[in-house]
Amino acid sequence: MANQLLRIFTQRNAAVLLLLGFASGLPLALTSSTLQAWMTVEGVDLKTIGFFSLVGQAYVFKFLWSPLMDRYTPPFLGRRRGWLLISQLLLIGGIVLMGFMEPARHLTMLAALAVLIAFCSASQDIVFDAWKTDVLPPEERGNGAAITVLGYRLAMLVSGGLALWLADRYLGWQATYWLMALMMVPGAIATLLAREPDGAIVRPHSLEEAVIAPLRDFFNRDNAWLMLSLIVLYKLGDAFAASLTTTFLIRGVGFSAGDVGLVNKSLGLLATIIGALYGGMLMQRLSLFRALMLFGILQALSNLAYWLLSVTSPHLWSMACAVFVENLCGGMGTSAFVALLMSLCNRSFSATQFALLSAFSAVGRVYVGPAAGWLVELWGWPTFYAFSIAAALPGLLLLAASKNSLLRAQQSEQFSVRRCWPAAYRWALRLLAGGSALLALWLLLLALEASNLLAASVSPLILFNTGCLLALIGIFTGTLLDYLALRKPPVTK
Repeated sequence: MANQLLRIFTQRNAAVLLLLGFASGLPLALTSSTLQAWMTVEGVDLKTIGFFSLVGQAYVFKFLWSPLMDRYTPPFLGRRRGWLLISQLLLIGGIVLMGFMEPARHLTMLAALAVLIAFCSASQDIVFDAWKTDVLPPEERGNGAAITVLGYRLAMLVSGGLALWLADRYLGWQATYWLMALMMVPGAIATLLAREPDGAIVRPHSLEEAVIAPLRDFFNRDNAWLMLSLIVLYKLGDAFAASLTTTFLIRGVGFSAGDVGLVNKSLGLLATIIGALYGGMLMQRLSLFRALMLFGILQALSNLAYWLLSVTSPHLWSMACAVFVENLCGGMGTSAFVALLMSLCNRSFSATQFALLSAFSAVGRVYVGPAAGWLVELWGWPTFYAFSIAAALPGLLLLAASKNSLLRAQQSEQFSVRRCWPAAYRWALRLLAGGSALLALWLLLLALEASNLLAASVSPLILFNTGCLLALIGIFTGTLLDYLALRKPPVTK
């Protein structure tokens, strides 16, 4: 085991992946939890603090500007490293400027800087994901994902818990932000030391091609809709289990907030890192399909730990064991899942396709929250956690149905073109596009109503429900067509 772990950290790009993963995770807390703590200490009202949470939408909608980073190449360092360095330099400058602000006096400027940092951080993520997709061969993607998760989680610990402790005890808020900016410098150095992906990879020749070609390339594949459904559903059970963990441990079981913070945050973070590294080790010997299946089953079974916690007497050690097991298996699943996303990207459009696929992967995590709260009210905690195990089964069934196409894609890095039922597939795509457009309109109306700029004549809830229904029908139709097409015997001449 020690030799396998050593192999992860001695591969060619290990140090660069670790430092770039750290640089990717560092800005996140500085515009969310750490910034919220700073504004709270400075006496900013709760309504304003809540409004600042909208800054994080940049990470959800980063696919909107990712085609620009596929199409255009900066005049230095190449298409991937050039954009990485630009985003990192802007991040360093933005974080330094935040250190000069005082929330009580410079709230508007602080908001503008937070938006800039979130935008640059999301842009850095776009290019970093594209770079590792382009550089890492299939056999190294599991290890690369594990190292990236390690760097990312360590950065979240530094810019989250450690930053709060330093600001409260020693440095103050402004000096803490300057220190965080300084800690971005190793990521910029890693960018300079990294190698640019193969120049033979063909990039889009126009902005229109950068927008349309990635979508056409993906949706013309014979397994596109199966993969899309798999991305949404693979970690659904894990998302349900994690959606209300803190509330469950405090209100459902009865632990103190201090105990939950200590165990769930610190031990959970450690378990996720161990899980990602162990998952990377196992992926050195497993195919991508076997790793996804094994880790997916472990993710589902790990929710039993929370079910046991809900039906037994509360004890600190039982909480620690449940948190450790769930986060350990979740970390293993994450390492394989990131490798899956990389394997589905065409290197000519890796920035756009990875950003789009990662946005779909966030759907379950973002939207299970309201459903989870309603289910707990209806069923209670034990039945809810039993249901979270069942919620993982559709993803595993889809994975089993996708076995052959996943193995073929990993071995050849080529994607088979769809040849059956083009008209039916076009209708599935139209339903998905129409549903997505209605959901985008729903978000726009909500923003306008919240800003008192518009009184909508149509209930936003109707748009949301209709959009979700159309998108789900489109995805289900396309997935069913993919499954039938893959089972159809090939035409012989």
